[in-house]
Amino acid sequence: MRNDAQSAEHIPVMFAQVLDGLRVAKDGTYFDGTFGRGGHARGVLQQLGPQGRLLLMDKDPEAIDCAERSFANDARVAIRRGSFAALADWSATADGLDGVLLDLGVSSPQLDEARRGFSFQSDGPLDMRMDPERGESVADFLARADEADIADVLWQFGEERMSRRIAKAIVAHRAEQPLLRTEALADLIASTIGRREPGKHPATRSFQALRIYINQELADLDSGLAAAFARLKPGGRLAIISFHSLEDRIVKRFMHGKAKPAPGNRRLPVADMFRPELRLVGDPQHADALELQRNPRARSAVLRVAERLP
Repeated sequence: MRNDAQSAEHIPVMFAQVLDGLRVAKDGTYFDGTFGRGGHARGVLQQLGPQGRLLLMDKDPEAIDCAERSFANDARVAIRRGSFAALADWSATADGLDGVLLDLGVSSPQLDEARRGFSFQSDGPLDMRMDPERGESVADFLARADEADIADVLWQFGEERMSRRIAKAIVAHRAEQPLLRTEALADLIASTIGRREPGKHPATRSFQALRIYINQELADLDSGLAAAFARLKPGGRLAIISFHSLEDRIVKRFMHGKAKPAPGNRRLPVADMFRPELRLVGDPQHADALELQRNPRARSAVLRVAERLP
């Protein structure tokens, strides 16, 4: 969950750690695939010289509008609407990148706007699309999917143990009336499974699962990591902020797979010599107590950084 609101009181999640991890060179080329409202991007741009380049990308048309208003007159900046999964298809990345930043998940502007339908905290249309002009909404999915498919989504992308019970309740409810609002879905889930986890709304896992599924977040992450690695120059840095275990597992597996040999088995023949392609930069990082006090949404954030080897 990204918090990109830029104000005198707030800076983006792990702002200093991200800039340290990217190790911005004045004449380098950097890619931010999750612009949001540009908190991290502004920090990178401040460290670039006249020959530096900053490439910005986001699925959300509102984020792209913000980027164009903020940076359209800066010759160092290029902007493209779309998923970071396709970053290697953008000709601006063809000459290589000195750094790639992906700040995963939903941004605070998306979460705080009830009309986007991401949150159960305020009532809004049951949408959750990061690009509201493409694909189907959550309401559309819940209206056409069968019970088993709904349960699979809730389990696979939300690790919701009560997925089958919730899916059964959704199918029974839509037989009477469609689920079109966030509040209606949240209330249905709460009445179906009750409050099992102190301090956590019963709909938290289900909303996460539906959002990830609708936006193809994990598939995009797999593709985006491979594309980012392909475009990184030797010495280039990859900095990824994830907000839940499903994302972080993918990032960790990717980085470790290119940085460390797989555990050996003495009973099997020795494989070819492992040649690392990434170097892990430090340990996974988390927001400190001061940041958590200012921004509780950063509590689940994990930053991993890796460097491309020659």
